[in-house]
Amino acid sequence: MDKTFEKKIVISPVTRIEGHAQVNILLNSDDTVKEAQFKVVDFRGFEKFTEGRPYYEMPSITSRSCGICPVSHLLASAKACDAIVGVTPPKTAIMLRHLMHMGQLIQSHALNFFHLSSPDLLLGFDSDPVSRNIFGLIEKQPDIALQGIKLRRFGQELIEKVAGKRIHSSDWIQPGGVKWPLTLERVDYLRNELPEALEITQNTLAKFKQMLDGFGDEVENFGNFPSYYMGLVNPDGGLEHYDGKLRIVDKDGNIAAECVDPLRYQEFIGEAVEPYTFMKFPYFKAIGYPEGAYRVGPLARLNVASHCGTPLADEEFKEFKKLGKNGVVQSTFHYHYARLIETLFCIETAKKLLEDPEILSEHVTSRAMVNNYEGVGVAEAPRGTLIHHYKVDPQGRITWNNMIIATEHNNIAYNMAVTQVAKKYVKTQQLQEGMLNRVEAVIRAFDPCLSCATHAVGQMALDIKLFDSNGNLLDRQIR
Repeated sequence: MDKTFEKKIVISPVTRIEGHAQVNILLNSDDTVKEAQFKVVDFRGFEKFTEGRPYYEMPSITSRSCGICPVSHLLASAKACDAIVGVTPPKTAIMLRHLMHMGQLIQSHALNFFHLSSPDLLLGFDSDPVSRNIFGLIEKQPDIALQGIKLRRFGQELIEKVAGKRIHSSDWIQPGGVKWPLTLERVDYLRNELPEALEITQNTLAKFKQMLDGFGDEVENFGNFPSYYMGLVNPDGGLEHYDGKLRIVDKDGNIAAECVDPLRYQEFIGEAVEPYTFMKFPYFKAIGYPEGAYRVGPLARLNVASHCGTPLADEEFKEFKKLGKNGVVQSTFHYHYARLIETLFCIETAKKLLEDPEILSEHVTSRAMVNNYEGVGVAEAPRGTLIHHYKVDPQGRITWNNMIIATEHNNIAYNMAVTQVAKKYVKTQQLQEGMLNRVEAVIRAFDPCLSCATHAVGQMALDIKLFDSNGNLLDRQIR
């Protein structure tokens, strides 16, 4: 049966997320929920229009995928280009890239928690939608709103002081390293600003943990299901965002796969498409599609890691692990908790980097030309594992490009989560706005970045329908 003509509830647009999407809640004949579909309604073809461009332009071009997480694209792209020129950047250049990335994670996590998700958590999922937003939060809880602004500002300033600009700082990063070092004046400034950011994060964590008991129903029903999890870990199995190996664990925390060489990611990750959305569906190849659903992002990174590696974050990590069987936390609601722990880790890591004398070294570039015709760069974006894969000709022009965006890895899980929430909360005989807001809220917990994520490998699935003025289906073509 053509799903266009099934009974359905459409949530469009999904609010307080980056990008454009809708949720179609499909109903059975008795008006109970059958399933829900997360539908991304825009398309951007970065893979195709970068063909023919020189490899060294790729960080600048691909970072324009998004204005919220351009740093993550800069890093993944630069790492792919490092592989193409066949050089390892100097130690200080890697430290500076890493420091910039900490700023990216801090500002993005602050944006999601304080500006996008807190209106639900602090004002209530069933509160008036007119004021259930950042402006309502400013009016009713101005101190918390201000803390969110200050924390995000610190993350943005960290990026700016390291790379020159807060957004699209592609003039600074380059294959083989970065273009200029960090000055002592800027290091001192950031070190002076850091204690306030740390205090805000610790206070927010403490407040959130006190609130958790009041969200027992959401913890139980907001995308609470077993899946695989994927993220980078360092050689000791600790939390990692810039380098390391890809690890996939199962629902019990057992290691299902580890990818040490990023060029081999395609041995582990498959990519599928569906006709109702422009966002592709990566899956764990060993299990197949769609059963091989896995999650990425803050929750997944804490599930795959054995520890964080900084004192304060490690203490929070131990508490977090108690929420799940065998240390694996399944509920999507706990992305919020994991996001705050990661913010704490990033602030501690930034402090450690800023206190290292080598951060001021002027040796920040290794120069080389094309030595390899293929390169893969992997980094942990705020929303999860980000993969850039380029192939070039002898002149260094891009001949093929595949990008697996962090948000895309969660696509199967998105659909599982919105279906679970819709079945639990949506009662079609007495439809209320708060019910539908909960469907949106589980998406906000994942923190999708949809402008980045609308990409496809090869031929896109395409479903074209022709209707007359009365809504009757005249013709349909599926490619």
